[in-house]
Amino acid sequence: MNGTRASLDQIKAIADGVKTELSEKVEILLCPPATLLYVATALCDDSPLAIGAQDCHQLVNGAHTGDISAEMIADCFGTHVIVGHSERRRNHAESDMLVRAKAEAAHNAGLTTIICIGETAYERNSGQTLDVLKRELDASVPIDSTSETTVIAYEPVWAIGSGVIPTRANIEEAHAFMRSELVERFGKDGENIRILYGGSVNGDNAGDLLAIPNVNGLLVGGHSLKAKDFLAIYAAYERQLA
Repeated sequence: MNGTRASLDQIKAIADGVKTELSEKVEILLCPPATLLYVATALCDDSPLAIGAQDCHQLVNGAHTGDISAEMIADCFGTHVIVGHSERRRNHAESDMLVRAKAEAAHNAGLTTIICIGETAYERNSGQTLDVLKRELDASVPIDSTSETTVIAYEPVWAIGSGVIPTRANIEEAHAFMRSELVERFGKDGENIRILYGGSVNGDNAGDLLAIPNVNGLLVGGHSLKAKDFLAIYAAYERQLA
């Protein structure tokens, strides 16, 4: 819940900073609030920067005042949507079943879906991390998901906004576990489903995070609000490919 029309110059600056020659190797996506979605897609019309939404409803339409359907996102030329973000799960008591229904709705509307999973501090401290990841993967990810329609984002909830980053070993273990679960469930295509890491990501740690096996990208929070900060993370991808 950040961003007004005054933020459009930051979106345009990000769009202008994305390099066409890298667009086939590095996909960059910005998910502004719904109030800016249509204008943002227009601003990025000549840029490889993709625009998506932060959430969607599980139904196509109906008496659901204030909600936004996946079809509405697509109608605004959005191409992606985030579902199951830890803040939605916590603040709105969204269950795995609801997250799955939202993902299915997004797939039906032709959107690429970023499905978020991750453990709380209590779950981590009590040794439940892998159990939580398994449960949320199994229950939140639709059975017909593919590497073309679905991206997984790992959010260690306890690290978000804290400035604390899990150790390399922690992240590597979690991502390796998720990869094995995806392969077991989806076969060879499970090897191609991207797994993002999200939790206090910034330009200084992006390169190190991207070097961890099975970290296929980054889910960025506060450092997506300013073009300078976001493009510093993008530059880490560029250096990795140099």
